[in-house]
Amino acid sequence: MSEMKWYVLKTVNGQENKVKAHVESEMGYQKLENHLGQVVVPMEKVYIQKQGKRVMREKVHYPGYVMIQVDLVGEVPHVIKNIPGVISFLSATKGGDPVPMRKSEVNRMLGRMDELSEENEMINIPYVIGETIKVIDGPFNGFNGTINKINEEKRKLEVMVSIFGRKNPLELSYMQVEKII
Repeated sequence: MSEMKWYVLKTVNGQENKVKAHVESEMGYQKLENHLGQVVVPMEKVYIQKQGKRVMREKVHYPGYVMIQVDLVGEVPHVIKNIPGVISFLSATKGGDPVPMRKSEVNRMLGRMDELSEENEMINIPYVIGETIKVIDGPFNGFNGTINKINEEKRKLEVMVSIFGRKNPLELSYMQVEKII
C-alpha cells in the first residue's frame, strides 16, 4: 500500500466546510475511507465589533482551499474530483497530476493552525482618524470625542475629549468606544 500524502483541493469560495463533510462522507460511502487521512480547513479566530459588543468569529484562513491527506490510488482521485464544490486538485499544470505538498508546507500549515487557534487578538479596528465616537466604558463613559491616533500594536485609540471646555487626550481600548450613528 502506498503512503498518504497531503494535497490541496481548490474549492468554490465559501464551500470549504461543505467540501470537507462531502469528502469524508463520500469516501465512507464508497468504502475508500482507508485511503483517506485528514481533511483540514484551516480556520482563524477573528474578533469583530457587532452592535457595540466584541464578537468572536471563525474565518477560513485560505478561502477556496481545503488540505487533504489521501492516498491517490484507483478511483480515489475521480471520487474526490466529482464531489460538489471541488474544482480540482492543485497541480503544476492545468489539468495535470496533483502535486503533493512538501513536508515543510504541511508542518507550517499544521503549526499555523495551532497558532491560529491560540491567537485571540486578531481584532479589526473599525475606526478611522478624525471619526467622532462615544465612550461607553470607564470613567469617561458617556463623553463624545474625536479619534486623534490609532495605535495598532497596543490596540489603543487616542481620543480627544472635551472636559470642562478643554480638549484632553485619552488613551482608550477600542472596546471602550462605539461609533456615533
